Amino acid sequence: MSDRKPTAFPILMKNEVCSLIQAADDVFQIRFSNRAANAYLVRGSARTILIDVGLSSNYPAMVECLHFAGCPPEKIDMVVLSHEHLDHIGAAWHFNERRTYVAAHRLAANKIMLRDDFSMLRKMFNEPNVPINIDIWLEEGNLIDLGNFRLNVMYTPGHTSACITLFDQDKGLLFAADTLMPGGVMGGVFGSGSISDYIQSLERLKGLDARILLSGHGRLSDTPQEDVRIAIARSHGLLEDTAQLFDALDARANFEPIMQSVRDLNKLDD
Repeated sequence: MSDRKPTAFPILMKNEVCSLIQAADDVFQIRFSNRAANAYLVRGSARTILIDVGLSSNYPAMVECLHFAGCPPEKIDMVVLSHEHLDHIGAAWHFNERRTYVAAHRLAANKIMLRDDFSMLRKMFNEPNVPINIDIWLEEGNLIDLGNFRLNVMYTPGHTSACITLFDQDKGLLFAADTLMPGGVMGGVFGSGSISDYIQSLERLKGLDARILLSGHGRLSDTPQEDVRIAIARSHGLLEDTAQLFDALDARANFEPIMQSVRDLNKLDD
């Protein structure tokens, strides 16, 4: 691991809830002081987007940051949600009211539109139970063209089945949400997620010429190649630990109640 100190990205504004940090020209991180995920403002020459929006309770403080950056909510053309967890999407319903387009991968969109509280971790974040509408269902290979930014949509499951990463190849900007964080921190594997999918997604990120990592939590990083190398090693370690745990369990004893339930349900068709 390198002893190099992280680059200090300038803090432009700070209130009690969040800070506005300059990541690059026309790119800003809104970093919250509570459990909410980072939001990213990308101000394009043709259109402007927010990538993730944090918790609903943080919305007024986020609006203050947006005003400071000269992009109040009415100037946001689209909100892109990286996956379905409420710490990333909780405030999205405020943008539904403004008729801003809201986009997510089709798997996340399905969970959000059906209000799948288990997948969205509603109990964990205690967010208001309000509908969030998804206008645009994204897929691998879609391009979000902002004029001076061209963000490629990459399908990067692992943390959940629905995670996406946005990458601007020309500028080297990697918006990796909870797939990769500074220092090689992993966002964890939840519900529909998979460690093996996580590893495959990280291997894809390793092949990119990324220069700045803009992640779902924590600071900005200008060492994304080192970050992804560490994350891959950690995810392989997690896979080995999981295999050892599974081997230590009596698999038949654990699966038998589930299989009995399946057999009982199937009797209904007799």
